[in-house]
Amino acid sequence: MGTNQASQKPAISPPTIRERTGSIAIADIISVLKGEITALHIKEAFSTEIAEEITANFVGSPGLRQRKDGVPGQYVGASHYRKDAATYFAEAETARPYVDALFGDLLDPVRALFDALKRELQKQGIELRLARSEHGQANVCRALSWCGSGTFSLDPHDDVAQVLCAGEGYEISAVAHNTVAALNFYPSMAEKGGNLRLWYHKPTVSDRKSQGVETTGYPYSAAYLQDIPCREFQLKPGDIALIDGGFVHGVTGQLGNQKRRLVLNSFFGFARRDLVLWWT
Repeated sequence: MGTNQASQKPAISPPTIRERTGSIAIADIISVLKGEITALHIKEAFSTEIAEEITANFVGSPGLRQRKDGVPGQYVGASHYRKDAATYFAEAETARPYVDALFGDLLDPVRALFDALKRELQKQGIELRLARSEHGQANVCRALSWCGSGTFSLDPHDDVAQVLCAGEGYEISAVAHNTVAALNFYPSMAEKGGNLRLWYHKPTVSDRKSQGVETTGYPYSAAYLQDIPCREFQLKPGDIALIDGGFVHGVTGQLGNQKRRLVLNSFFGFARRDLVLWWT
C-alpha cells in the first residue's frame, strides 16, 4: 500500500441512483452504460422460484471451484481478474457447460437481459457481443459466492483498474476509458448483511497508485475511505443491481449460516462508439 493512503483526500463524486420494482427498463440499463446513472437497483426483477433453482444448481455444480487469486469465494464460470487472455478464454470455454447448467430448463434471466439490450442497441447502430479472442469467447455470466470474513465479505474495490490493465490479447481494455458497468443478479442472500456498499468516489490512476492498487483496483483501505460518504443497497433474492464499476464498492460482512449470498455477475461497456463488449 502507498505510504500516504490515510493523508490523501480522495475526491467525492455524488452518484445518481435509481430504484424501481418489477420490470427491467432497458433505457435505464443504457443510461448506466452511458454514464448517466451511477447505480440501478431493480427489486423483484426475477422470480423466487428461478432464484431458488439457480442456487440449488450452484451448490450441486460439478464445476464449483474455490478462488485462488487472493479474493476469497466460490465460483462457477471464469474471471478475467489477474489472468492473461489465453488463460481466461480457455477457462471460459471449459466452464461454459457448467454456467449453462446453472439455469437448466429455466428461462435464463441474464441471457434474457443480454438479448433485450442487444436488440435495443442494434436500433441505435451499436453492436453488443461477448468479448472474444483466438482462444475462445466469454460466458454471459459467472456465479460467485463471496466468503471473506470480517467487516467485508468482498473488500472495497473498483472494476476499472483490472480492465485497464487486462494485458495483451484482450479487447476489453478499451472499455476502461468509458463506463465499466457491473451487472449483478441475486438468486440468494445471506440472512443478514451481504449488502452492496457504494462509496461516492471514482478513483483516478493517481489515486490507485497512491493506494498500491494500480493494476487490480483491490482492495482500498478503511483509512482511505473513512471520510467518503457511501450508500448501502439492501438486496433480496430476485433483485438486480447495476453499477458504474469505476466507483469504489464492496460487500458487507454476512451473518447467519443457513443462506449463502449468491450473485450472477457480468461486466459490459463501450469499446468503441459502435461496439459494446460483454464479459465476466
